[in-house]
Amino acid sequence: MKHWEYFLEPYKQAVEELKIKLRGMRTQFDLKSEHSPVEFVTGRVKPIASILDKANLKGIPLDKLETEMQDIAGLRIMCQFVDDIKRVVQLLRNRNDFEIVEERDYISHKKASGYRSYHMVIRYPVQTINGEKKILAEIQIRTLAMNFWATVEHSLNYKYKGQFPEDIRIRLQRAAEAAFRLDEEMSTIRGEIQEAQAFFTRKKEMQQDGS
Repeated sequence: MKHWEYFLEPYKQAVEELKIKLRGMRTQFDLKSEHSPVEFVTGRVKPIASILDKANLKGIPLDKLETEMQDIAGLRIMCQFVDDIKRVVQLLRNRNDFEIVEERDYISHKKASGYRSYHMVIRYPVQTINGEKKILAEIQIRTLAMNFWATVEHSLNYKYKGQFPEDIRIRLQRAAEAAFRLDEEMSTIRGEIQEAQAFFTRKKEMQQDGS
């Protein structure tokens, strides 16, 4: 267990640092009173049991985890609109505090299951008492609707171990299309939504100033 704690510590540090940095983007947009493409950010380090399960499934030797498992450290950036995802991707490409190793666009090219999300694998430098250590981390960028579907699919996948009954598989695909249509509809009234949110924010600020 001590070995795992030592192994995972840099990943935990990376997740905490990246959460602060990525949330900082939202703060900067808010300070400029501009629409933030970042709704919120979450992060986690993959549990040991999940690491072992994936290593077994993918045939990854435990001594190759650092180089062959890309999502031990995972961040998720939630967006309100599909177009916000493109903006976030560009913002991440412009950063110089990590290196982008790989990009996978599951929005333009959805998976057969209906899964949609944008994945970035980065190499992030962590400062340790033994010097700099560069680790792999995965950033997933998706809308709230995409995330709702993916969360449900992940739970069912865990239950059925990837072997979905046919009726469940069909319903999941229908739900994925419904989530996609929801995102499309939200995009058509994006201006109205942002205007209403800006009005609400101004009203809240005025109330705070008056108190």
